[in-house]
Amino acid sequence: MNRIEELFQQAGSPAEFARGYFVYLGTLLDRIDEHALGQVVEVLMEARAKGQYIYVMGNGGSAATATHFANDLAICTRAGALPFLAQSCTDNVPALTSISNDFGFEEVFFKQLEHRVNRGDVVIAISASGNSENILKAVDYANSCDCVTVGFTGFDGGHLRERARIAVHVPSGPGEYGPVEDLHMIFDHVIANYLMLLCRAER
Repeated sequence: MNRIEELFQQAGSPAEFARGYFVYLGTLLDRIDEHALGQVVEVLMEARAKGQYIYVMGNGGSAATATHFANDLAICTRAGALPFLAQSCTDNVPALTSISNDFGFEEVFFKQLEHRVNRGDVVIAISASGNSENILKAVDYANSCDCVTVGFTGFDGGHLRERARIAVHVPSGPGEYGPVEDLHMIFDHVIANYLMLLCRAER
C-alpha cells in the first residue's frame, strides 16, 4: 500500500484526504534536490545561447507535462533577446501514430530524434517510473549523440535516473503517480518562471 492509499483509508472526509495529500506533497518537496533544478536551468541557458534545440517527452500525464513545459520555455520567455528553441515530442499525432504503427510504440520518441538532434541539444524525459521503454531508447540515443539528457523521475527513479546526465527525482512510494506528476509540473514552473524573469531583465 502506498502513501496515497493510506491517506484515503485514514481520511474521514474528502477534505481530510485533501489536507493529508497537501501535507504529503510538502514532505516530498522538502526532499527535492534544488541544485539539480539549478543544473537544468544552466543547461537550458547554455542551449539558448548556442541556438541548440530542446526536446521534451513523456507518456500519459507526463505527455501533458512535456507539452506544457515546452510551451512555457518557447512562449513565456519571449521577452528576452534570444529564444528557447523548445518543442514537445508528444504533440505530432500523425508522427506518433505512424511510428507506432510502422515500428512499434517503443520507437515513438527515438524516431523523432533520429538524424535530427545534434551535440549539445537538450533532451528532457519525464517519467514517473523511469522505466518506459520509449523514453529509455530516446535517452540512450540522445546520450550517444552527446546531447544533454535530463530526467524527471519518481518512485525509485528506474533506469532513467541512472541514464540521464541530470536527474531531478521525486522520492515517492511506488505507484504514486499523482504526487510525482504534481511535482514535475512544479519543476516546470520553477524553471520556466526563473527563465522568464531572467529574460525580462535583459530588456
